[in-house]
Amino acid sequence: MRTILALVLVAALAPSREERLNVVILLADDLGWGDLGFAGHPKFKTPHLDRMAREGARLTNFYVPVPFCAPSRAALLTGRSPLRNGLTRNPVPKEDPGGDGNGDALGLAVEEVTLADRFRSAGYRTALIGKWHLGHQPPYWPTRRGFDEYFGIPYSNDMHPVKLFEGEREVEYPLVQSTLTKRYTERALRFIEENRDRPFFLVLAPAAPHKPLAASEEFYGKSGAGLYGDVIAELDAGVGLLLEKLRALRLDGRTLVWFTSDNGPWYGGSTGGLRGMKGLFFEGGLRVPLLAWWPGRIPPGHVRHEPAVIMDLFTTSLRAAGAAPPADRRIDGRDLLPLLTSDAPSPHEAIFGIGGQGVATVRSG
Repeated sequence: MRTILALVLVAALAPSREERLNVVILLADDLGWGDLGFAGHPKFKTPHLDRMAREGARLTNFYVPVPFCAPSRAALLTGRSPLRNGLTRNPVPKEDPGGDGNGDALGLAVEEVTLADRFRSAGYRTALIGKWHLGHQPPYWPTRRGFDEYFGIPYSNDMHPVKLFEGEREVEYPLVQSTLTKRYTERALRFIEENRDRPFFLVLAPAAPHKPLAASEEFYGKSGAGLYGDVIAELDAGVGLLLEKLRALRLDGRTLVWFTSDNGPWYGGSTGGLRGMKGLFFEGGLRVPLLAWWPGRIPPGHVRHEPAVIMDLFTTSLRAAGAAPPADRRIDGRDLLPLLTSDAPSPHEAIFGIGGQGVATVRSG
């Protein structure tokens, strides 16, 4: 009888399917630490991201382990350093003029467990919209790595052939890039609407502001800060629409939203005065913006200068949602919620930058 009563009590206290935390990761491509309004850029206007920063938390010393795309994305989705998950280079299709053919078979090892794997096994609906870049051969496709839905380009938007995929099916070639950010945003809003009554995990990874730069007619030539500024403005507007959708559906109080970038900026972007850029192991290549938004849980306007790293999003997202990280492997990500909600110190003794098969940089203290 006591056992039955205990089970009833647990069931009554457990969150319902509709009350579980949703997690959204907004991952820009080549966005610099100084590219945003709240970071002090003199020309680029980002009112929606500025509002997100005011309503949530901002980390000013947030890092990626490698100053280019694929390894940082793999680190985010596995919670593991590139030296552990094995992806230390960018996959490149053999048809691309800049490829040497060796990158065509690269991908995130199938033995690795992704955030999407963990959330899907916990009953979440999962989607990736935008750039993948963790392997374009069939065994590595996002639909086989925990994502129920996929809509995007399987690698960078400057790698050829530039094709748009729906799931595992090619739907557009040649690709019209000027409307890509708009279409990604619309697809993300639709996914949220369709899954409003169930827990979901969404990664929205636009190509912006990775080159070639492209903006839709609504934003082209309108920023007063050149094409790069137009692209940033459209990226910002998409974030605003997504947050407004969560508010309108009354999902904001139970949705954790992250905003960050996979590495520092290329030409045209801003490091905010930091040395280096994309591809270089200086601060400008490794330090990126980080915003965390969860109304009612993360205090508004919370700014911390303690070091953290992109693998932390893996562990923090799972623990915030009541899901456990894998217990059968070393996870490098740490729980950032104490840092995001209080004056807690960094959970790391050191932050490592990874170059090739070794350590390139160490940030300690």
